[in-house]
Amino acid sequence: MNRYETVFILTPVLSDEQMKEAVGKFKGLLEENGANVVNVEEWGLRKLAYPIQKKSTGFYCLLEFEADPSVIKKLDVAYRRDERVIRFLTFRLDKYAAEYAEKRRNLRANKANEKPAEAAAEA
Repeated sequence: MNRYETVFILTPVLSDEQMKEAVGKFKGLLEENGANVVNVEEWGLRKLAYPIQKKSTGFYCLLEFEADPSVIKKLDVAYRRDERVIRFLTFRLDKYAAEYAEKRRNLRANKANEKPAEAAAEA
């Protein structure tokens, strides 16, 4: 099984519930095809580098997973069929990229753990 990352941009007209439902749909698709979802990051509404379909913002999301190469084709078809997705990119991580993703994930987890401790110290 290879390790992959996929980043997709959803149309900005969605509500938070619709955005989370779309992310859940793609995560569920991966899991039902035998993939192991390692990490899900919702980056939120961000400005695009250039307009896509006359939209200047979009909801960004990253999924990191381990899967067989055959799953990627099914995921691409699902992205293309879903009208909420305006762009997507899936790529295989080599060993260096996988190490970097692990470090990034640990750093985010450490920052998340520090914030509640700081808030308690201030109170």
